[in-house]
Amino acid sequence: MTVQPLGVHEAKDIDSAIATMTEERPDALFMITDVLTSRYTRQVVDFAVQHQLPTMFQSSGPVAEGGLMYYGPSFTESYRRAAHYVDRILKGAKPGDLPVEQPTKFELIINLKTAKALGITIPPNLLMLADKVIE
Repeated sequence: MTVQPLGVHEAKDIDSAIATMTEERPDALFMITDVLTSRYTRQVVDFAVQHQLPTMFQSSGPVAEGGLMYYGPSFTESYRRAAHYVDRILKGAKPGDLPVEQPTKFELIINLKTAKALGITIPPNLLMLADKVIE
């Protein structure tokens, strides 16, 4: 596998990244989502579907918009853990004394409608493992 990073540091880089993917067609796309790139999720999803490009995202939202899949930490569980930390701090704990936690609950979300549009068959055992399947 060859990873080809397409650095997007400002809005104008999105068009450049899409042009590069059009010329040098990748086999798949993994989109790292941040404040900037999240504004262009729809454009990236549309591009991926148009070019029959499987996509995996760093957050679950783009999968509902037509991305293929997400696998990563459960944001709901992370927010619950954050609330626990806030509670402890408000009760007097020093933030520096609290342990650092890693996520313990992960989610797999698959958009079956997108898989069908891309002509991809998702193995039944993977669908059974998914926390959510969008049909």
